[in-house]
Amino acid sequence: MARLFVACMVLLGLAMAAAAARPATTTTTAEDPPTGDCNQDLNDLITNCQDYVRFPDDPKIPPSAACCGVIQGANIPCLCSKVTPTVETLISMDKVVYVASYCGRPLKPGSQCGSYHVPGALA
Repeated sequence: MARLFVACMVLLGLAMAAAAARPATTTTTAEDPPTGDCNQDLNDLITNCQDYVRFPDDPKIPPSAACCGVIQGANIPCLCSKVTPTVETLISMDKVVYVASYCGRPLKPGSQCGSYHVPGALA
């Protein structure tokens, strides 16, 4: 039970990390230098973003401002390193990519988060 909870937390954290707040004039990517504490990012993502990254893959729901705010400062490379196969059974990686893009911090095409490969060639 504890492992399932941790897996859910990691998945939510990844989803949150993928979703970054969409600034009015600038956009960052998930590969920009990490700014957040990975463990705190994970907790914040679970709290604010879990509803936007759960299965099923559709419908995709625009994330809240609070979720995007967490994504904006998240340490995405660290969060992606915590995405295990178990976590990927709990969250939709397609929704993670959607949320990240919606929030203005898209995952770089060709990059990897957990076992998920972001579609597209490396830019």
